[in-house]
Amino acid sequence: MNTEEARLLSPQVNSLESKSEQSLRPKKLSEFIGQKPVVSNIEVMIHSALKRSSALDHVLLSGPPGLGKTSLAYVIAHNLGSNIHCISGPALEKKGDLAALLTNLSARDILFIDEIHRMPIAIEEILYSAMEDYRIDIVIGQGASSRTMSINLEPFTLIAATTRPGMLSNPLRDRFIAHLHFDFYEERDLKIILKHNAIKVGIALDDDALDMMAKCSRGTPRIANRLLRRVRDFSIYNDRNAICLEDVNETLLMLQIDQAGLDRMDRKILNVILDYYGGGPVGIEALCATLSEDRETIEDVYEPYLLKEGYLIRTPRGRECSTRGREHILRLQN
Repeated sequence: MNTEEARLLSPQVNSLESKSEQSLRPKKLSEFIGQKPVVSNIEVMIHSALKRSSALDHVLLSGPPGLGKTSLAYVIAHNLGSNIHCISGPALEKKGDLAALLTNLSARDILFIDEIHRMPIAIEEILYSAMEDYRIDIVIGQGASSRTMSINLEPFTLIAATTRPGMLSNPLRDRFIAHLHFDFYEERDLKIILKHNAIKVGIALDDDALDMMAKCSRGTPRIANRLLRRVRDFSIYNDRNAICLEDVNETLLMLQIDQAGLDRMDRKILNVILDYYGGGPVGIEALCATLSEDRETIEDVYEPYLLKEGYLIRTPRGRECSTRGREHILRLQN
């Protein structure tokens, strides 16, 4: 995967991109576009929590990367008037790290843990009593002289995000009152998001450009926003006051993204299955070895969209290139 593709598709975001993306995040629940079932549930939960003057129930948000799970956590905090404390699951390396976070929370604060499925199981166990009883138990000392000390916590809300809910242990998953799943966005919702964010970045979009950008954004707002910024650069470079279809096509060509929104790695996956394995099925480990890519990237970043759009089929014996995928590759070759 080249640098440009990684920047567009990777679920990891560096600090500079994070600041840029935060400027495009919705601030209120009414500004959150798409994901109506999720938003409706959250709206009811927020109204109830405010009416009861108590902490919001714990929420688990699942779905592919880039669909707005983190944005929704910030929106929830804003609508509740609560402080939000954010951390990634892999960053919690010791029990003391999580204990320090929990003990510093004020009443009705929100603790947002991204990639919670990557949190070590030993640390995860601290959350059990914290989520149910607002209490953590800490072992002091070692051996026969050790003793357990209980620390009471302020009522708080845990909002967790994951791309792999199946990797969470049952005891942890069961402690979330609401489990809400994010689906890929429809093109009409992506058009609304692009229109709003084009205003925020200070540039106009014509209808043809808007249609093509929404079509090539893989149903993912994060990719749509990054594509918008890249196309804006081309428009400015070409001394235009508004983004036109030519700017979009020029950007897509440079980023090696085709008219269906598939990038170089998407096409490489389909080509490898077709050329090396006769269309499949092929096991995921063999596929990763041939592509020189790790399994998590294939399964979390590329496969969900290829499966949704019907280019790829997942079977008990492995991955297969579908008829649609085969036709798409042949069409590009001709």
